[in-house]
Amino acid sequence: MRVDIITLLPSVFEKIFDESVLGSAVKSGLIEVAVHRFREYGDGKHRTVDDTPFGGGPGMVFKPAPMVRCIKDVRKLGVPAPVIGLTPQGVKLDQKIVKQLAGFERLILVCGRYEGFDERIVHEFDLQLSIGDYVLTGGEIAAMTVVDAVSRMIPGTVGTMESVEQDSFYEGLLDCPQYTRPSNWQGLVVPEVLLNGNHSHINKFRHSRSMLATAVNRPDVFAAANLTDADRDEFQSVLMKKEVAK
Repeated sequence: MRVDIITLLPSVFEKIFDESVLGSAVKSGLIEVAVHRFREYGDGKHRTVDDTPFGGGPGMVFKPAPMVRCIKDVRKLGVPAPVIGLTPQGVKLDQKIVKQLAGFERLILVCGRYEGFDERIVHEFDLQLSIGDYVLTGGEIAAMTVVDAVSRMIPGTVGTMESVEQDSFYEGLLDCPQYTRPSNWQGLVVPEVLLNGNHSHINKFRHSRSMLATAVNRPDVFAAANLTDADRDEFQSVLMKKEVAK
């Protein structure tokens, strides 16, 4: 299996794939890992890869163009492979998913950071994965987790498959979709409400989309969320609007 990892911090991976069982698998050729620094695809002389979020708020958001350019180039480096975004918005990694990923000849892992990906980058992902309901500084540790878990499913990585087969196994809502400049990128436009400067409308929109993202991607978290009656009414309104839009 080959794993391509897209990251801002390639040096983070220098040691992890040299040690222990995973290092042995790499050295023996069972696994090939290639790490790509997507800063090289940044805009302008400073190789900018992020910008402030539309609608205001803390942090920075990955711009769509640099990341998508990088993903497209990495796709060309081997056989077709699923592109996996590592983000708290994703489905939670479990052993069932690990087994499915191990069936691919190649994987492309994209490490999130800051406030996350511009939502238009997400269109490039075949899957979004989370390794748990907590916050990390970036997706690099998540990428290591995925590679480690998947590699164990490859015959020869661990002493016997029997030992593999006997292995065991933050309150609230997911974040809403995020966007940054440009407002129109390849025909994909930022929702108008985020551009009008009305922070009351922006907050209401973000909260409703946060509820929707949680209900769709993590129904278990949504079921446990402490929602008010007003929240539930707003959520039902969003669902009805989406149904009418179909």
